[in-house]
Parts: sequence; structure tokens; C-alpha cells
Amino acid sequence: MELDFRKNPHLLSTMIDAIADGVFTVDAKGTIVAWSVGASRITGYTSEDTVGNSCHLLEGQNCKGFSKLTEFLDNPSPYPWGICNQECKVLGKDGRELYLFGNVSVLRDDKGVVVGAVGTFADLTSFVLANEKIQVLEEQTRSRDAFHKMVGKSSIMQEVFRRLRLAAQGDVTVLLTGESGTGKELAARAIHALSARSDRPFFAINCSAIPETLLESELFGHVKGAFTGAVRDKVGVFQAADGGTLFLDEIGDTSQLLQLKLLRVLQEGEIRRVGDDKAMKVDVRLITATNRDFKTLLATGAMREDFYYRIRVFEIILPPLRERREDIPLLVHHFISEGSRTHRHPITDIAKDAMQHLMNHPWPGNIRELKNAVEHAFVTVSEDVLTILDLPPELRTHQPVSNSSSSVLSLTPEQIEERRGIVEALGRASGSKTQAAKLLGMSRVTLWKKLNKLGIDS
Repeated sequence: MELDFRKNPHLLSTMIDAIADGVFTVDAKGTIVAWSVGASRITGYTSEDTVGNSCHLLEGQNCKGFSKLTEFLDNPSPYPWGICNQECKVLGKDGRELYLFGNVSVLRDDKGVVVGAVGTFADLTSFVLANEKIQVLEEQTRSRDAFHKMVGKSSIMQEVFRRLRLAAQGDVTVLLTGESGTGKELAARAIHALSARSDRPFFAINCSAIPETLLESELFGHVKGAFTGAVRDKVGVFQAADGGTLFLDEIGDTSQLLQLKLLRVLQEGEIRRVGDDKAMKVDVRLITATNRDFKTLLATGAMREDFYYRIRVFEIILPPLRERREDIPLLVHHFISEGSRTHRHPITDIAKDAMQHLMNHPWPGNIRELKNAVEHAFVTVSEDVLTILDLPPELRTHQPVSNSSSSVLSLTPEQIEERRGIVEALGRASGSKTQAAKLLGMSRVTLWKKLNKLGIDS
């Protein structure tokens, strides 16, 4: 059977009503003569409400598709292709403001006389409102709960922010300690950004990611012919960062020989490129970081004692996420805002049970693990609310939080450092209290007392 819309206008009407977007037509005076089912669903106005009425019924702001449609009909010549890709705001039947996106084209008879216009529009309201909510969340995280891309409202993080400000005011060497994934590089960048060196270069090097044989050249540079493959002079990061800040992560993984050369830079303010017999003056603020236990490094001889005390002029401890659980909701919404922009999929909220699972997780990977969990959710989420089914599988199983987690928030920085050392010792001793006590140089009874005092599960 041949489809002839001219002989069967009902067929054309049925097809238009099957379209999810709104479709309407007006006559030459701007009176609505047809209103599709999609248009009714979006605006709340039925065809009985609209047909026979002026398009001003849907008056909106800056809307060429509706409130200025009569102007278009009177003089369509400035728009030879119609009004295309227009965004406008109109009022729905229930009084809500609707954000629409659509096109309007003029209709002419066989003689070219304007007889009306046809328009289509899609509903962008949920998308626009989601973006507005994201902007509100971003404004919230830019308040006192955020510090140069670091997020946290807990008392322990407010103390970290205070010490970062103090570090920025001076020009001393700073040591950042904490477990992997606690944000040590962000802390280093915050110090640099707030310092008098903020307009100078910032470089970050992960000492454990570069082979020892290449790390010296990367830091200090080399001259042509210094070793096989050195076909030209190379500028090291110390020279490149002159006047600025150099962040050396995983400083505990460097050899004693390299530590000695770094110590010379700190004491003399000069470097010597590999293969060069001349020293070169540099002015670099050094920030180092590690997630390793310095007591063990010193005891085993892996770290020089003089180097340790030289880099530990001002220490800042970055707490693990399990010791600042009250910051988890803030961090989650922060990562949701970032992901909404990156993935172009606005998420407006997270379900309560999903948030509860995030609050209960032990987070051995700290903030980095939490961010990855939210990133995973953006791959699976289909609506605008993140649910428990969108979380990684290992987070869906309920894991109760220790009752001691709340008391951890009240510990002093010194107690937190002691607590971390005990936890690391227990890990090396595979949970054996006796062996851990030996590693810490204390009696088993003393260790038990500290476990209770510092809120460590025994």
C-alpha cells in the first residue's frame, strides 16, 4: 500500500504524534492550528488549550520561537532558513519554567505567500537544572571546604590547610607524609600556588617511577658524552625549576648516593650535571613526600639520617580517608561535579544506600580509590542519580565501619603519626601484636594500651 499523506492526513497526524519532541503549526497571524502529543507532554498544554489561541499563550523570555513568532511571520526574509537551533524559556501549564530547544520554518503557498509556520522543540529542562545544581555544588566546594583543589571540612583537614598556609608563607623544605592516594601532590601544588614563587615553574617527579640510573640525569641534567646515549646536553628539572618549586614524590625510594647529592643541593644551593666538572647555582624550593615509614628506613640504613633531618624541616601529615569519613559526602559530590563536566552526563544526586556504602568502605586506596569509584559509576549510570548498582562490585558488599573511627577524628597530629606507625608495623608483622611490638621497640602491654587509646582495631 502506498503512503499518500495528501489522501490520508490522519496518517501524517499519527506519525507526528509518535515523535517525542513537540511539533506545532500556526497560521499567518500566529494562531496555533495544530499541537502534537509530544508538545502536550512537554508543556502540559493540550491541543484543546492551544489550538485557536495565539502563540503568546507560551510567552517566554528571549524566545524567537514563540513570543516573537509573529514578528517572524511578518518579516521572514532575515531568516531564509527559518529560526534554527534556538533556545528559549517558556512557562508550562503548571507554571514551571521550561527550557526548550527548537526550530521554526515558514510555510508558503504555491505563490510564495506566507500562510503560517511549523515549529519543533525538545525539552532541555532537566539538563539545564542539573547543570545549575552542579554549579551550586561547585560554589559550595569553593568555600571553606575547599583549599586549592583539596576538599575537606573535617577538623583534621582544616588543620592540614592551616599548616599548608604556614608552609607557603616561608621558604623552608617541606616533607609531606601519608599513605598513597591521600593527595600529597595536590598539597605540594597548593603550597607553591600560595607562595611567593607562584609565578615561577612547578615540577613534580615521582622518584620510584624512574630507574635509578636515569633519575640523576633527570634531576641534575647531563652534558654531551657523559654516558652512552648522551648525544646532547640535557637540562635537569632542578635547572628548569630555577626560581620555582620542585616536588619529589616517593623520596624514600632514592639511593643513599642520590640522597647525598640532593643534600648538597639543599646545603649549597648548587647542582652539578652528570659528566660536568662545574657547579651551577640554582634557587629551588624543595618539597618531598613519601608513604613509607621513616623509622624503618633509618633503622635499615636505606635513608641517611642527615638527609632525613634536612628534608623534614616542616612536616605535614596527610590523613588517610578512613580517618576523615565526614569528608566523604563532600568529596563524592565534588567528583560527581567533575565527572558531569568530563563525561557530559549531568548527575544531580547519589542514592542514600550508595552513599552509605561509600561511607562504610575502608578505603585502603584513600581519595584516589574514591575518585576511581565515582569514575566507574559514570560508565554504568543511566539516569541522573547515581545508585548502588553503579558502584564497583567490591563496594556493593556492606562492610561495617569500626566504632573507633569517630574517635580518630579527635587525635592530635602527633597521635595520628604514632597511629600510622603502629598500623604499618602491624601490617609488616602480618597482624602479630608480639612481632609488631618488637618492631616498634615497646612491650606487648604498651602496644595493647596504644591500640585502645588510638582507636586501632585489635
